[in-house]
Amino acid sequence: MQKEKEFDLYNAFVSKDERFDGKFFAGITTTGIYCRPICKVRLPKKENCVFFKTKAEAEKAGFRPCLICRPELAPEYSIVNAKKTIAEQTLSMLNQNACDENVLENISKKLGYSDRHIRRVFQEEFNVSPIEYLQTNRLLLAKKLLTDTKLSIQDVAIGSGFKSLRNFNNSFKKHYKIAPSYFRKREKQKDTTNDEIIVYLSYKPPYDWDSLLYFLKMREVKDMEIITDKTYTRAISIQGKNEAFEGYIKVENKEDKNALKVGVSYGLIKILSVVLNKVKNLFDLTSNPEIIYDNIKSLNEIKPNLCKIGTRVPGAINVFEIAVRAVLGQLVSIKTACTLVKRFVEKFGKKINTGIDGISIAFPEPKAILDTENAVEEMKSIGIHYAKGNAILELAKYYNKIGNDYSQLADIQEEIVKLKAIKGIGNWTANYIAMRAMNYTDSFLATDYGVVKALEPIKPKEIEKISEKWSPWRSYITVNIWNSLDN
Repeated sequence: MQKEKEFDLYNAFVSKDERFDGKFFAGITTTGIYCRPICKVRLPKKENCVFFKTKAEAEKAGFRPCLICRPELAPEYSIVNAKKTIAEQTLSMLNQNACDENVLENISKKLGYSDRHIRRVFQEEFNVSPIEYLQTNRLLLAKKLLTDTKLSIQDVAIGSGFKSLRNFNNSFKKHYKIAPSYFRKREKQKDTTNDEIIVYLSYKPPYDWDSLLYFLKMREVKDMEIITDKTYTRAISIQGKNEAFEGYIKVENKEDKNALKVGVSYGLIKILSVVLNKVKNLFDLTSNPEIIYDNIKSLNEIKPNLCKIGTRVPGAINVFEIAVRAVLGQLVSIKTACTLVKRFVEKFGKKINTGIDGISIAFPEPKAILDTENAVEEMKSIGIHYAKGNAILELAKYYNKIGNDYSQLADIQEEIVKLKAIKGIGNWTANYIAMRAMNYTDSFLATDYGVVKALEPIKPKEIEKISEKWSPWRSYITVNIWNSLDN
């Protein structure tokens, strides 16, 4: 980080203020470790501190993660930018595709730039190379699994993205100067069973878990999801390069830890980092609630109690799923939309054995629709009329071509335009997809029935104009309004 900022950062480090957790990391030159701003160890002198934007930058400088505050547990923050730079796109794709052996080569192909150019701009932005960033993430995930689970060291290596135990052991020893087995001797592992991997994903409090879970509960699809007042469980099937990975996730809030406890079935271990990233997206774990609330709280001046701190925007496990849900939800009630989604999943979804009663089918990949003869007629047979069936078929073609994620997305507004070019996809649908599938923070659905109802007698055009002052956090305005209607 820049030298002129270090005095302010040191003051933030001294304060132990949770608002700074994950925003920067402090390297202690006298010990060779780096800490989160909230670390409770004895405060070092200012001249013995250096500061870093990321964990990868700290580790490249030769610092090891603190065993007390555990930097690998720090909350992450998203980049709020409707038009991402090459470096930001690369960062997103590294997070989404961490298990890909040829990730940098594939990033180069998708973005249309040379490997050399991508490495250069990433280095300039984040002070580490893409491979160094990816390696740090893999090692920190391994450290988390070693500390918090009963997985064998072989499974830890696989789960954190290493292709061999030898490579993992060598990398770990070289990077941290200790063997992986050290953490097994130091800690007692309690959570993980032989069939389920338990990982804690941190968030920045406050977190309105109840409202988010209620939102998902209202849209629950039987046999694919089970949502109670405490937990979210669902089936997952992800097609890899040479094989499909199947299993389930089970998520519950641990408010005392400021973290979600995520259970992942063992069958997903080879793509564990990808699954965890999808969980982060679904539960909006990278948002900063205080900053967002400070920018949108004036909504309460229009209608009291509409805006609540800690509100999260529900994201996506499966991008194609959100697009289909958006189409099937057009101009019908939530209950009717859920019925149609359930029929769609039963018709095209993939039967899997999760070992959990009531969870037996995963949402279909786009190819499942494309491989179905007369897919639109098949959809008509389950109550999805031709216009929506044709729109879903076109979406399946689109996502089958670009991939069932938005990690390579450069310009969200440009993507919204592309979606609206598909017959049957209007402004509401495209912006709903952007909000949930693209993690777009600035979707405001001014013509949405619930939004219009909540803000009566203000007209939609006037609502749209007023909303400009809440940019780039208007997705949170939309969700706050929906939550107020449910409560």
